[in-house]
Amino acid sequence: MKLTPEEKKQREIAKWEKEKAKDKAPGYMAYFLLIICIVYIGDEVVTQLGGQMQSIIASQLFAPIVGAEFAVARLSALSTLTMAASALAFLYKPLCDKFGRRPFLVLNTLGMGVGTILISLATNIPVYLIGAAFTAFFTPHDMQAIYIQECAPPKYRASIYSTIKAFATLGMFMIPVLRSIFIPGTDLSGWRYVYLVPGIITVAAAVAAFFLIKESDAFVETRLRQLRMTDEEIAAAKEKKNDAQAQGGLIKSLKLCFRNKQLRWLVISYGFIMWGMVVTMYYESTLTHGYAKQFLAQGMDMEAAKAAATTFVTQALMLFSLGSALFQFFPGFLADKLGRKKTAIIMSASVLGTFLLYFIGANNNWNPYVVGFFCGACIGSYWYTGDLMGLMISESTPTNLRASMLAVQPMVSGTIYSVAMGAVMVLINILGDASIGICTVATIVPGMLVGLIMMMLKVKETNGVDMGSVSAD
Repeated sequence: MKLTPEEKKQREIAKWEKEKAKDKAPGYMAYFLLIICIVYIGDEVVTQLGGQMQSIIASQLFAPIVGAEFAVARLSALSTLTMAASALAFLYKPLCDKFGRRPFLVLNTLGMGVGTILISLATNIPVYLIGAAFTAFFTPHDMQAIYIQECAPPKYRASIYSTIKAFATLGMFMIPVLRSIFIPGTDLSGWRYVYLVPGIITVAAAVAAFFLIKESDAFVETRLRQLRMTDEEIAAAKEKKNDAQAQGGLIKSLKLCFRNKQLRWLVISYGFIMWGMVVTMYYESTLTHGYAKQFLAQGMDMEAAKAAATTFVTQALMLFSLGSALFQFFPGFLADKLGRKKTAIIMSASVLGTFLLYFIGANNNWNPYVVGFFCGACIGSYWYTGDLMGLMISESTPTNLRASMLAVQPMVSGTIYSVAMGAVMVLINILGDASIGICTVATIVPGMLVGLIMMMLKVKETNGVDMGSVSAD
């Protein structure tokens, strides 16, 4: 028998009341944080795998078809096809504002693991792209970050988040360790295991989250409040355009994004700061081509020189996770003490300064461990800047629209960022892989500068905001 809308509502109320009444097991917070950290490690490793294995994937799957000189450029060009999966992900993410955080934490983690395993099985470009599309769909959501943001005390929110994020970032040490085990010297044939091992671990984390993690308390309270609104309250909320009482959704969040001055300028300025993302796409190739110069000077061809540089790059990546973790850990305390905006300026300057250090170092054959530390510091500085902007967006959005707004933000900001990505893509496909470093620095400087100026002039500080009482005004 088909249920009436009222019966469906009462059934959902009973479901969330039952969830609310559940007692947390002794030590719940300890294993909750442990599982969230493992999920975060899986997310970080899967996110960075493509970057840290870029030249190897290009060599193994693309170079035999397009040649070594343009392998990374063609890989990047074809990888834009996976952007369709990312676009679909933005439509999927707002569902967690209706159905809860927990199901999507589990599903996203499982999807990341399965996509990574698919890549490990790839023997040709189409299968690789299918696996890459799978990971592109499930990695942008960061449901573990929403869990942390909704559970942490406002006074220490950035500190707690940066501590967990830094710990998770250290997990990226797994990638160079696996590279050193399965890709010894110039033999690249074991690259599949570098993907397979993290894939299995991430699937295991999804299973643990399914059985052990409860729904976010902030979501349960907000959802019950929405469901218990009377018809008069719903009508009044609609009349006042009170998004703080509306059910989450992409359209509602998109309207709020452009109507609310704080959110509008946050999302637009983030779009220009995102130009710095170019550095996260090509750092491994920048290192590879930098260290390959010494072998090219000895008369090797490009493919042999890049293979010879693999050992140097693996050594550099050994300290990558340490540099990245440190530059994502300490800024959290700055953000809580100095404020979000000042910290964003400091970290953006760090992106540029550390990029120049690792770019110059790789091209001049500096100690690879030192170069790797600067490379990790650069990438960590960028990701923390992005996380900080995302935190400001969360702190400026009502709870019931928070996940939806974090889905809208990449759509709007990503449109601005696509200008930079498209420009770099065209240039490296014309000039070749060796031009990647110069094209990167020529892009990130103007974009991040414009974004920071906009943020400083137009965006209000959000430090200390009570996320449970954020209004849409």
